[in-house]
Amino acid sequence: MGALIGGIIAVVVGLLGIIRWWSLFVKGLQAAVPFFILLVGVIAIAAGISDIKDRIEEQKEKEKQKEAETQQSQNK
Repeated sequence: MGALIGGIIAVVVGLLGIIRWWSLFVKGLQAAVPFFILLVGVIAIAAGISDIKDRIEEQKEKEKQKEAETQQSQNK
């Protein structure tokens, strides 16, 4: 019950704060959104580089496997 009352009070105070300081809230969003876009971009670049490295490693493994199969077939 205490958590419910505390939650309601927090929502009311939060809404009053957003209404009272709306311009500061918007400025905060304007500052935060480009930062998060930049952060997501950096993470996407890192994931892309990792994916490329994995594909190259997988291709090397396939080439080694083909060479091993070729050598086995020649030895028979």
